[in-house]
Amino acid sequence: HPIPPYNGGSSLTLLHSPSLIGRAGGGSFFRSLNPMPYTYEYPRPAVTADCIVITREERPRVLLIQRGGEPFRGHWALPGGFMDMDETAQQCAMRERTEETGLTVTETRQVGAYSRVDRDPRGRTVGIAYLAIIDSPMPVQGQDDAARAEWWHVDNLPPLAFDHADMMRDAMRLYASIVSQE
Repeated sequence: HPIPPYNGGSSLTLLHSPSLIGRAGGGSFFRSLNPMPYTYEYPRPAVTADCIVITREERPRVLLIQRGGEPFRGHWALPGGFMDMDETAQQCAMRERTEETGLTVTETRQVGAYSRVDRDPRGRTVGIAYLAIIDSPMPVQGQDDAARAEWWHVDNLPPLAFDHADMMRDAMRLYASIVSQE
């Protein structure tokens, strides 16, 4: 049986094509069409990660960025962004925080995963939030796609973009648990 011509269809169809089974080189033919042999037809969400940095003060503050681009241009948000293919979600949260604010923090704890279908107007995303606790505010500056970076008292926050108010609520629970054990 001749190898069927590639018509832009599913890799899975080609992988299981009877004409490729048992043929020498069938696997290399498949790999030449798609270098990622385990891809699927099903839609997949993008992954984002956010870093919530809260100070260990009597009246704690949180680091927020003012978004420089759409969606939510001008609104306040947690530092974060899309995960690269070669990093973990935690590495993404730390990278995005540094890129957007200049702040480097080495220790974070996962707060939770956020998957509400409408959480991002750009498309289907799953967000993973991380918490970092530092003693006091450090100098920050809006960089990359953040117009500004500022410390806000956690009891006086502006409206937050995306579902970041949900992330903040959960982060404050984790923060209280951690701080009460110190």
